[in-house]
Amino acid sequence: MAQTEFGTSPDEGKDRNFVTALARGLDVLRCFRPGEVSLSNLDLSERTGLPKPTISRLTHTLCQLGYLVHEPGNGTYRLGVGVLQLGFGVLAGMDICDRAADVLRTLRNGPNSYITAALAEMHRAEVIYVAVHRSREDVSLSMHVGARLPLFRSAIGRAILAGLSDEARQAAIAHGVQDGAGSEAELSRAAHAASEEFDAKGYCTGYGEWRADVNGLAVPVFSLDGARVFGLNVGGPAFHVSPDELEREYSGLLTEAAAFLSFKP
Repeated sequence: MAQTEFGTSPDEGKDRNFVTALARGLDVLRCFRPGEVSLSNLDLSERTGLPKPTISRLTHTLCQLGYLVHEPGNGTYRLGVGVLQLGFGVLAGMDICDRAADVLRTLRNGPNSYITAALAEMHRAEVIYVAVHRSREDVSLSMHVGARLPLFRSAIGRAILAGLSDEARQAAIAHGVQDGAGSEAELSRAAHAASEEFDAKGYCTGYGEWRADVNGLAVPVFSLDGARVFGLNVGGPAFHVSPDELEREYSGLLTEAAAFLSFKP
């Protein structure tokens, strides 16, 4: 299979229990990017690297299951309510999102009114926001639940990397190489730097690397069973939110918030 933005799993070739057809169907659903309403079979073929006949069978199946809807007027496909149901099911199962609501609100209501606070979880070489409290100002980060950031080039991504086990970190690096986020050496250096920064400071920074106009701080948060690592961050427009203010005013608040969310009663 050609190298694409998705590609096959690093373990697919040697894992007898790996269901390739299922993986390909999920890759089709992942082709939809923020702001895109519909895609054609050709679009899906180009993004997954799969031949059009295979894509046609996958889109037909996904339509039958309610995860895609066919638009007969132009022959394209859009995401169906089945995907929305899955998404809400995931969020509903995240008790941490309920517990984080007040924490995020408190962080957002801190000394700087331009601060946005969010909680995110890793997916391959990205992090996906699962809870967001946007700033109190009209000028704010256009972030929302479902928004995606790069795992290796954002403060919240680095915080998650710092909280992962060595095995999970290596798996994230492998996914990053596969998804075109960088070479293994580059991503390994980035992951090592994230761990070093967290060990030295107790948080991870992101000053203009993800977006030149955004500054942010983040810390890892652990699920109560210890099986998942989330990232908790605060950030805002660089012209209203300086690195000095973030570290002076918010690093302690973030650390306390992470300890509260990770605490098992």
